[in-house]
Amino acid sequence: MPEAVELLLGLVLDRGDTFVTRRTAEGLLRRKDRVGLTIVASALAVAEDNHADYIHTAIVDVFSIFSDDLDEALRICDEMSGDTDDRVAQGGRRLHASLAEIDPVLRPA
Repeated sequence: MPEAVELLLGLVLDRGDTFVTRRTAEGLLRRKDRVGLTIVASALAVAEDNHADYIHTAIVDVFSIFSDDLDEALRICDEMSGDTDDRVAQGGRRLHASLAEIDPVLRPA
């Protein structure tokens, strides 16, 4: 729902509670779809360093296990990098950079 996007973005960027930031980002990333990744990327584009650290922790927690999940997230971030919304494009590049640093534990046989 479009009206939920701004609310979720506000929770990821919650200035009063970084626990809310981390758990909301993690929940959105666990969707492993464009909607969740776009909201987190949009938050990364404008996040202060402290919030970006908590978001990065959520990224590592979600995408450090399965290489297939990581590969799909990287593909989605590539698409976001060309988005017409500057915040999404910038955030997509920043999210892609964070994801590219991850070496997942499990790879296909």
